[in-house]
Amino acid sequence: MTPRLEIQLEAVRHNATFLVEHLGRRGIDVVGVTKAVMAWPELAGVLVDAGVAGLGDSRLENLERLRRDGSALPLMMIRSPMLSQVDAAVHACDVSLNTELAVLRALSAAATRYGRPHAVVLMVELGDLREGIAIDEVVDVARYVTRLPGLMLAGIGTNLACQSGVVPDQNKMNELSGLANEVETACGLTLDTVSGGNSANLGWALSSADVGRVNQLRLGEAILLGVDPLTRMPIDGLRQDAFRLFAEVIEVKTKPAQPWGEIGQSAFGPVAPAPAVDARPAKATCRRAILAIGRQDIDPDGLIAPAGVVIRGASSDHLVVDVTDASEVGDQVVMVGDELSFGLEYGALLRAATSPFVMKVVRVVQPR
Repeated sequence: MTPRLEIQLEAVRHNATFLVEHLGRRGIDVVGVTKAVMAWPELAGVLVDAGVAGLGDSRLENLERLRRDGSALPLMMIRSPMLSQVDAAVHACDVSLNTELAVLRALSAAATRYGRPHAVVLMVELGDLREGIAIDEVVDVARYVTRLPGLMLAGIGTNLACQSGVVPDQNKMNELSGLANEVETACGLTLDTVSGGNSANLGWALSSADVGRVNQLRLGEAILLGVDPLTRMPIDGLRQDAFRLFAEVIEVKTKPAQPWGEIGQSAFGPVAPAPAVDARPAKATCRRAILAIGRQDIDPDGLIAPAGVVIRGASSDHLVVDVTDASEVGDQVVMVGDELSFGLEYGALLRAATSPFVMKVVRVVQPR
């Protein structure tokens, strides 16, 4: 059946094990992030077997699933709980990332009400302009948390690269380590966790001469896809073959290479000019195929097309590709009913894995 997303669990296991071992030698624990795949039990089990120190997710529903599945590892909510979720959050997870006093007070009340102590990591804004407490306010907020019943100040953390692409380099991590020392001195305690960031931190973490106080990373993309989010280039030692997307061809026709008529916006906004293919003269016609998948299921900009196939665009439920140079799929010319397979970058994986219209198939293969 198509469309379908095939998962090679052994590739995920390899990547998770590699990162747990190599970061462990540097004193850094791995929290395996499951949000991209909606906390699939099979994949979560692979992360646990690989030795991650905990599981993290941004969606309360996914954390509740992990809890129901009996996860023995600490569960981390990797974004601030909504005020409307605090009661459920203290039941579903052991620790959450926080920046707002109103949420912290509500978590305190819920934790006290249910007799379920809740750990918090205060997130610090270090320049990427997503979530984070201002640097000069961190110590005061930390002091405040220590006075809230039901809450435990587990540590501080930061997130870089996700919003603005700010690189988590040595200077940023040194700044985080210095803040951890300041919080400990001001509050008279030892922080268990200094959470340095996400998969974008790996280049720094695996090469730095001094990781300072950073003792945790929250990793999703590197484990799932084996690439560095800063460059989308493969990480040495990791596999990039864990996921493959298959979609079925529903139309193949020779058509003009360019649209004709007055051009307005498409269903998804302004239309970009059609790019030239290599440096060859523009062709009058091309062989176009339509696949039964669209933006409701994938991010077309995050698909990696097979050789000879060029992605030309997508609507909500159609993916249009140029197969002029894809003379064969298997032993035959691309025809209606054939399947084309695509690699995925993180955005495309996230959407395909969470689409109810994309079937998920787990492939179990022997380790390489």
